[in-house]
Amino acid sequence: MLDRQQVYSIYNKSTNRLTPKHLNKSTLLMNQTSNTWKFTRPFWTANIVELLERAAYYGMFIVITLYLSREVGYNDIWAAWIAGGFSAGLYFLPPFSGAYADKIGFRKALILAFGLLTIGYFGLGALPYKSTVIPSMLVIMVGGSFIKSVITGTVAKETSESNRARGFSIFYAMVNIGSFSGKTLVYPIRLELGLVYVNFLSAAFTLLALIIVFFFYKSSRTEGEGKSIRAIWQGFRRLFKQPRLIVLILIISGFWMVQHQLYATMPKYVIRLIGETAAPSWYANVNPLVVVLTVVFITQLMRKKSALTSMTIGMLIMPVSALAMASGKLFEANGSEFGFLGMHPVAFMMIIGIIFQGIAETFISPRFLEYFSFQAPKGEEGLYLGFSHTHSFISALLGFGISGYLLDRFCPDPGTLTEVEKLTAYDHAHYIWYFFAGIVTLAAIALIIYGIVTRYIDKHNQTIIE
Repeated sequence: MLDRQQVYSIYNKSTNRLTPKHLNKSTLLMNQTSNTWKFTRPFWTANIVELLERAAYYGMFIVITLYLSREVGYNDIWAAWIAGGFSAGLYFLPPFSGAYADKIGFRKALILAFGLLTIGYFGLGALPYKSTVIPSMLVIMVGGSFIKSVITGTVAKETSESNRARGFSIFYAMVNIGSFSGKTLVYPIRLELGLVYVNFLSAAFTLLALIIVFFFYKSSRTEGEGKSIRAIWQGFRRLFKQPRLIVLILIISGFWMVQHQLYATMPKYVIRLIGETAAPSWYANVNPLVVVLTVVFITQLMRKKSALTSMTIGMLIMPVSALAMASGKLFEANGSEFGFLGMHPVAFMMIIGIIFQGIAETFISPRFLEYFSFQAPKGEEGLYLGFSHTHSFISALLGFGISGYLLDRFCPDPGTLTEVEKLTAYDHAHYIWYFFAGIVTLAAIALIIYGIVTRYIDKHNQTIIE
């Protein structure tokens, strides 16, 4: 027998949300005719500080494995596991920090977050020792986990059904402007000042964000503030009773495992194959540049399609990205040159692969966040949007962990090799990308099956209701 919630709800394929069947028609008309590009001051303030936080994070993270190996003294495997554990923890904590942010209010949560981030980044640069880097990274992890839930939660709170997709496309553009800005500065800082100074730049970005939040972030949307621990626990229980969301997170993790290789594998891969003149932070910047230039357009193009359809298209693009990255080594082996661009074949094909990766991301990430935001009850946006980032916990832990072993096997640290070993050590370095192409292909197939199954379930449930 159907319960009351099932009777009064149907699945709306255009928004991927359970919506009341008897929704007031005048409300729908108002949403359709409203100015969907107009957003509140808290929305824009949150997006500005998100830009600064992403500049800080990606500026540091693009060289994190290099920093841990060269400055702190870890080998490839340990550097990969530490960086992966850091990134995984950053994405494991948002459901909990998000639930706490719902309780204390988003403004207080952001002040706490940026305070912790500033301390953590400064400590990471000032104390580059094995005994101190992990505590500094833990402080950054906790502070960053609040950002994940609160900023996306703010976007959810400060938008309506009519402009939610556009709101998240703007948010995602700001994320990538920040990513581009931070990584652009890393290359000259790494060469002229050293890796430790990248962390001081990150600390400056988050300190500026803290000042902006303190003076400008004020929201009238206070649903959920002051809730009890029991109410928070009940929210967790409701969330984990939604297997559809959990399965989707597991599938999307395949996409993010490849995305994380921009930070786990690519920097060491290109430097070892090309030399110290390689600029991995600039190659990685192609990703946010592509996203910034295309995300609003693609979101608008796909506005009449379901979020699941958009995500599936993105997933099918990702194997092409990984295979393009692998092909650079093949072009080099065949004596191919890209002299008219002044680029090494490995660098050129890495950039081509990253272009495909950025296009895939614009189809997947904004719509994934939109999908989750529509499942969040009022006052639980922080919890649900925090939980939506769990895919990066899984993909960071596995992606970085696998990367360390693959680098050690196919593209080892030249400092561990003899002169004779160096002659053939990198002959099969491109095999790394074949592993990740296989992973994301399986994820794409799983998402297609997921779509078929969920559409069948929705159609069956709607037939029963009618």
